Amino acid sequence: MSKIAFIGLGHMGLPMARNLLKAGHDVKVYDLVQAAVDELAAEGAKPARDARDAVSGVPVVITMLPASKHVEGLLLGEGGLLESIVTGSLVLECSTIAPDSARRVHAAAKARGIELLDAPVSGGTAGAAAGTLTFMVGGEAAALEKARPIFQAMGKNIFHAGPDGAGQVAKVCNNQLLAVQMIGTAESMALGVANGLDPAVLAEIMRQSSGGNWVLERYNPWPGVMPNAPASREYEGGFMAELMAKDLGLAQETAQHSLSSTPMGALALQLYRLLLKQGKGKKDFSVVQKLFAE
Repeated sequence: MSKIAFIGLGHMGLPMARNLLKAGHDVKVYDLVQAAVDELAAEGAKPARDARDAVSGVPVVITMLPASKHVEGLLLGEGGLLESIVTGSLVLECSTIAPDSARRVHAAAKARGIELLDAPVSGGTAGAAAGTLTFMVGGEAAALEKARPIFQAMGKNIFHAGPDGAGQVAKVCNNQLLAVQMIGTAESMALGVANGLDPAVLAEIMRQSSGGNWVLERYNPWPGVMPNAPASREYEGGFMAELMAKDLGLAQETAQHSLSSTPMGALALQLYRLLLKQGKGKKDFSVVQKLFAE
């Protein structure tokens, strides 16, 4: 079993670190929110005083942070955490960040003889808790093979997307598609209900027909259709709308870099920014249903 430092114990990071503990790894944890550190310490993790203390003498480091600025602020520059990580260590950067940001972190790690993988995840908080996440990995194939047993403690699907930054490209493509599916499903649900259909019946018809998609299978945005979906608990829990807006923004940045045409992604970004202006950013991203149902 490995000695692992885990930095970033938010909605995703905390259950991921918990699954590493369950798998028997020796996990040292740090987060700015002390309550999250205390929660895992009660379950057997070692609490760290700060990020540098977390990585001291540890050969594997995992980071799970909100955005590019947090990752670069932690790892790069004079006094950055990469200066405190031992040469030869393995860093698994699991945050969702801009591909160019990931490439900068890769370059800085290589300059210090540190193996780094950008490895954003899909599966949401439920997948993090169940240990069924999908990891989209960018970086060297040999480093991925070293990391595979650690990924397997937290997820069931591990894909090598390609070289440095490729994991982040795959993630923004996936989340752009998810947002478009969610908006299309919400729009169609509202249309059917406005014309007298039972939402549960409509959802099942579409699920079994050519409009079937992941949202209809697992994450219906109409309240009451799926008892365990965030829509049925006032859109609480799950993947926050503000994070979907962030990811859609990253997709647009990536599209600009490659001169790609992404009109659906651009519209999705504008609708999620509208939700943020309405004060719904902390709600689950399926709250986009309210744009069509209210």
